[in-house]
Amino acid sequence: MLTKRIIPCLDIKDGRVVKGINFVNLRDAGDPVETAAAYDAAGADELVFLDITASSDAREIKADLVRKISKAIFIPFTVGGGIRTIDDFKVILREGADKVAVNSAAIMDPELISKAADKFGSQCVVVAIDAKRREDGQGWNIYKNGGRIDMGIDAVEWAQKAVSLGAGELLVTSMDADGTKNGYDIELTRTIAELVNVPVIASGGAGKCEHFSDVLTEGKADAALAATLFHYKELEISEVKRFLRDKGISVRL
Repeated sequence: MLTKRIIPCLDIKDGRVVKGINFVNLRDAGDPVETAAAYDAAGADELVFLDITASSDAREIKADLVRKISKAIFIPFTVGGGIRTIDDFKVILREGADKVAVNSAAIMDPELISKAADKFGSQCVVVAIDAKRREDGQGWNIYKNGGRIDMGIDAVEWAQKAVSLGAGELLVTSMDADGTKNGYDIELTRTIAELVNVPVIASGGAGKCEHFSDVLTEGKADAALAATLFHYKELEISEVKRFLRDKGISVRL
C-alpha cells in the first residue's frame, strides 16, 4: 500500500499567512517562516506555499520568502503563485523549493507544463486546479487568478490534459468545500484520480479526522491538504495520522 501524505498549506498574501472560507474573507494568520517550521516539527509530510494574489496582482512570487522558508524546514516543499515562465521555475527551485505549482499560467499557456517537465522533470511540476461545481450540478469548471475567473473549462478534462502534458502531480482544490470544514469533495477527487496516473492531492473542506480517511480511501487521493484546521490547532497532524493508522491507512508517523 502506498503511503499517504498529510500536507499543511500556507496561503500567503503580502508576505503573511492568511486564512479564509471559499477563497474570500481572508484574515491575517501569522508569520510564514515561523508557521512553516512549526508544521515541520508537528509531523507534516510536506508543505505547500501558495502566494494567492501573485497572479491576480500580476506580480512575481516573493523569492526571498521562499528561500527563508526552505532554510527553516526539512520536508519537501511545493511553491505556487505567480509562476509564469520557465525562468520562474528556475528561480523558485534554486531558492530551495522541491516542486513548483502552476495554475493560471498553465491554463493560459498549457505548453508551460510540458516545457517545465522537459527541463526540470515531471516530478517538479505540480498543476494546481481550483474547481467549482457548475450551477447545474453536472461537473466542475476550473477558475484562475485565485478563484476569481471562471474559465468555462471542465476540471476533469483539464486534469487529464495537464497530465498528458507532463504534470507529475495534481493539487485539486474544491472551491465549494474550501474552509467549510464539512469534508472534501469526494466525487471531484475520485473522478480525477480514476482517470490519471499521477498522485492527486485533495484540498478544501477538512474538518475532522474522518474527512481525511474518506478522501484518502473513497476519494482515492494520494495526499490530503489542509490549512486552517492545522493552523489553529483544531486538529493536530499527529492526531490525524494516528486515526488513519487505526483505520489501516499507511502514513508516516
